Amino acid sequence: METREIRYFVAVAEELHFGRAAQRLAMAQPPLSRAVQQLERRLGVELLHRTSRGVVLTEAGSVLLREGRAALGAVEAAERRTRRAAAGQPGIVLATKAGASSELLSKLLDAYAAEPGAVAVEVMLCGPGEQEGLLRDGRADVALLQRPFDTTAGLDTEDLHTERQMVVLPAGHPSAGRPQLSMAEVTALTDLPLPRWPRRDGSCPEGPGPRVRDHTQLFQLIALGRACAIVPESLRAHLRDDHATVPVPDAPPVTTVIAWPPHSTSRPLAILIRTATRL
Repeated sequence: METREIRYFVAVAEELHFGRAAQRLAMAQPPLSRAVQQLERRLGVELLHRTSRGVVLTEAGSVLLREGRAALGAVEAAERRTRRAAAGQPGIVLATKAGASSELLSKLLDAYAAEPGAVAVEVMLCGPGEQEGLLRDGRADVALLQRPFDTTAGLDTEDLHTERQMVVLPAGHPSAGRPQLSMAEVTALTDLPLPRWPRRDGSCPEGPGPRVRDHTQLFQLIALGRACAIVPESLRAHLRDDHATVPVPDAPPVTTVIAWPPHSTSRPLAILIRTATRL
């Protein structure tokens, strides 16, 4: 398959409409339809059910959509990494969520700088969920991710640290003096709704909680008595006197991992990963 054909199919599969897909690709609809039909004939499978209202993905089409997105992402990442190499950028780009794993990151950078063969490390601070995309599309060489919040499928990883979670409340709230709270009890705090983080596509789930984009905004809303949040215990270092924390034992543990592309052969990156796992 050619990347052009995959790009055409992914556009149709995401739009579920040939007309909208053609407009998105800045091309006429007839050649787009012919290209998808040719792809189906070559593969010997039906990828789309055509209807008068649009198209519906078959099971085979769903598989090709998932694999096609990954293939296009790999091509884009290869292009970016090639251009960076040609531009003479020998350093490592490390992506991490702003405010997360700060102590670990500081120790890692100091320890790595002392290693023979270390190179300059550029740290890209991201919003929630952004570091995974930077790693997959080639803008970053390595990333600190957190399961279960981030997806590590298709990446090589090493677990670095696992921690429990806590709920952050406004200081003085009646529940702030409790020895612990359950997930159900936190959800039942109707006066302090949980925040709504944006999805990968930019949309936001429905709910009573405030929309937030970063932890600075979130913690200010909590101090104002407008929300509460369940976060990893390591974020306690970023809290102020007008915050209180209570353990949430049944919240899923959070594991920080270092992740990198599986095909990487960079020796400086291997040294960084070895340093991280040693720490």
